[in-house]
Amino acid sequence: MSSSLHPMLNVAIKAARAAGALINRAALDVEAVRVSAKQTNDFVTEVDHAAEAAIIETLLQAYPGHGILAEESGQAHGARHSDYQWIIDPLDGTTNFIHGFPVYCVSIALAVKGRVEQAVVYDPTRNDLFCATRGRGAYLNDRRIRVAKRTRLQECLISTGFPYRPGDKLRSYLSMLGDVMSQCAGVRRPGAAALDLAYVAAGFSDGFFETGLKAWDVAAGSLLITEAGGLVGNFTGEADFMHQGECVAGNPRIYAQLVNVLGSYSKFAGVADKLQVAAKEAAKEATDEAPQETSAEGATDAAAPAERVKTVLRAPKRAQPAEPAGAPAAPSQGGKARRAPLRKG
Repeated sequence: MSSSLHPMLNVAIKAARAAGALINRAALDVEAVRVSAKQTNDFVTEVDHAAEAAIIETLLQAYPGHGILAEESGQAHGARHSDYQWIIDPLDGTTNFIHGFPVYCVSIALAVKGRVEQAVVYDPTRNDLFCATRGRGAYLNDRRIRVAKRTRLQECLISTGFPYRPGDKLRSYLSMLGDVMSQCAGVRRPGAAALDLAYVAAGFSDGFFETGLKAWDVAAGSLLITEAGGLVGNFTGEADFMHQGECVAGNPRIYAQLVNVLGSYSKFAGVADKLQVAAKEAAKEATDEAPQETSAEGATDAAAPAERVKTVLRAPKRAQPAEPAGAPAAPSQGGKARRAPLRKG
């Protein structure tokens, strides 16, 4: 830790590294970690609890009069009504961790009277430390970082997160995802929102958006973004997003373009925008439920090539030229038309 850093940031870094050490030890034998489900597809492990306890102990030893808002224990620790509140996610990306997928982090932020002033996002698998103090810039391992300089959304790599709990509006999200994917170079879903925001701050990706996030998911990352020269807000572009469950971030130009795409999907969007989204979802649902088109002999468009060949072979022959006026009708034999013989004399 550096003596040039803000004292409170130094304490946050110490706490993040202590949690990271616990996480790395547990990752050596992740199969032995006890896992429980808070709700469907939302997991918590004994490592989450141990890392959170280590963070809280470190912070309160240094600042016993501060408040705590933590993902697993809420506001059970610290001074609940303090102007200083630490916002903690001890293991962002728990699902990745329990599967051995090495994309997860520790996230710690300090809010003073509701405004984030200090931020740490620590990736223990790579020993990458992202940190920021308001007004002093954002850093990755002592190197100053800035958001990417791309100005056209179609050239950008955007990160996001998918809904995964029962009740999440998956159809609306897929529509929103389709709109973004059709206008950018690529979309990634790493699975740890705090690390996604840190990567935007470092210029590793150009933008980020996600719904259903909590304060501990975005508090630290949001300060990294703004101190790296970017913008962060809700889908309509409002900066007061922390407790609104919507987050979009990027450099100023890309942020504006993402807001333009995502604004109609915001819970704060106007009636006209919401009607437009509803119409789009209804059209998608009608398309999904429409029966498949069928070709000759009842073969579907997805039929095997051999079946398609058979269909072509069984197709009706081209119609014969019309008989001259007054010619007798030809009798039907086995379903095939025959020309009547000409009479002599």
